[in-house]
Amino acid sequence: MANDGEGTYYVPAQSKWPIVAAIGLFLTVTGMGMMMNSMTAGEDDPTGHYVLFAGGLMMAWMLFGWFGNVIEESRKGLYSDQMDRSFRWGMGWFIFSEVMFFSAFFGALFFVRYFGVPWLGGEGEKAATGMLWPGFTAEWPLMKNPDPESFKGPTGTIDPWTLPFINTLLLVTSSITCTKSHHALRDNNRDSSRNWLFVTLLLGFVFLGVQGYEYYHAYHELGLTLASGIYGSTFFMLTGFHGAHVTLGAIMLTVMFIRIIKGHFTPTNHFGFEAACWYWHFVDVVWIGLFLFVYIL
Repeated sequence: MANDGEGTYYVPAQSKWPIVAAIGLFLTVTGMGMMMNSMTAGEDDPTGHYVLFAGGLMMAWMLFGWFGNVIEESRKGLYSDQMDRSFRWGMGWFIFSEVMFFSAFFGALFFVRYFGVPWLGGEGEKAATGMLWPGFTAEWPLMKNPDPESFKGPTGTIDPWTLPFINTLLLVTSSITCTKSHHALRDNNRDSSRNWLFVTLLLGFVFLGVQGYEYYHAYHELGLTLASGIYGSTFFMLTGFHGAHVTLGAIMLTVMFIRIIKGHFTPTNHFGFEAACWYWHFVDVVWIGLFLFVYIL
């Protein structure tokens, strides 16, 4: 403990978790790269899968241990207002990094849609490329690829007013129930907070189930796959990463649900819960963008 002029702040002891996280991230990224190289070369080498799995296990161990330490320190009353500000800034910058992450993928979608595909069709300043594919028609969604023999395009697209619209309703509703749970906790109504958070989790997991069914429908009935051309690649890149973030958010809220049951948090000290709510609202906003730019427009 040390004095900062406003009270005390906690100086944590040396920890092994940062180096564990670095090794876990290294193994995870290395495994993904090995898998992609193996697929590109047409090989069936399982080494990349093992490396990725090892990295995932190490990351899970790190998250469980590191956040467990933070929860224990918080429960002991070791944190002050200065630490609370640090946590808020940290979560704010983390969400900002996620905004930039998805901005890059949305940027790729817009570039392909408004520049890449028209250029292949012979439009704009790259019109000379039209000589490469004289019979190619530039359209979006791209159903017929420039080289259909190598990359067979999908036979159809997902109707936005069916499963995607249902998922939009689920996530928007879950954002409302998450906010109600947060307000109930601030009012010291723990039972109401727990119940609203349970509804939020239920809606989130139903969303993932609906998206899983949508993927099955896309793969087996529409021929919309990662190998069906740029439309399939951007579709699964954006919706797949979003689904991974929804899964992470659901795990975070599940931990908060368990903590509420155990009696953690007070009306004035519950930033762990608040941070999970911030993240959940973030993935909801990203989905609105996906619904508009991937499914409708």
